[in-house]
Amino acid sequence: MSSSSTPPSTPAVAASDAAVSVGSAGLPAARPRAAARPAKFPDGPAPDPAGSREEHRIRTFHARRGRVTDAQAGALERHWAEWGVELDGSPLDLAGLFGDPALPVVLEIGFGMGDATARMAADDRATGILAVDVHTPGQGNLLNLADQYGLTNVRVANGDAIVLLRDMLPPASLAGLRIYFPDPWPKAKHHKRRMIQPAFLALVAPLLRPGATLHCATDWEPYAEQMLEVLSASPDFINQYGAGYAPRPDFRPMTKFERQGLAKDHIVHDLLFTRR
Repeated sequence: MSSSSTPPSTPAVAASDAAVSVGSAGLPAARPRAAARPAKFPDGPAPDPAGSREEHRIRTFHARRGRVTDAQAGALERHWAEWGVELDGSPLDLAGLFGDPALPVVLEIGFGMGDATARMAADDRATGILAVDVHTPGQGNLLNLADQYGLTNVRVANGDAIVLLRDMLPPASLAGLRIYFPDPWPKAKHHKRRMIQPAFLALVAPLLRPGATLHCATDWEPYAEQMLEVLSASPDFINQYGAGYAPRPDFRPMTKFERQGLAKDHIVHDLLFTRR
């Protein structure tokens, strides 16, 4: 790993497809499924890490595949065994994963190419980031950035975040949750696929420590309105900014995805809520 402390300066790409699924009535019900496809990278990340415990559920993300560059493939081969996490349902020891029982850990669901994640990790090395996505090129890119900039406080998780939240984390184990630019599912018939829903908040709330921050951002205004309504109605969270949206925080990097939204005259909304 490089010892350089210079944070990445390339424009970040926020995740438009967060790795989460939910059941049609809240949480999923289990059912058997066919065997998973062979892994593209034999030592990880797996194409379907929770295949043996697959459920019938509504997908809130598109499975995204793309060309893996040589640099990304090399990072996956070098670092997955040490820094990668397969979301297979096995209990996860965060202290062991990061090698520091005192390190507060923030979960980020959906990190795209990982540039924003790497910058936040570089800016705050006293916080661990467990970053979840299903995009293999992004996983490789984030691992490559972690290596390049000496980011020992990043771990990359592969698979469905619902498996992580439901089966793998102990109560009050997270110091925060970040969900930036999740898929807005703009068609009305697809709104059930949106991540921020009451059942999701009920699942994640016990995993957050009292005082932990839940931070969402979106450039899709109808989804922002839904987020604000659902979060405000939750008994487990309190709005850090009264009854409205938060000003854009300096610690969240401006991303390529966000710039593209602003170029289309989209309004970006941040929501910052505290776990009671």
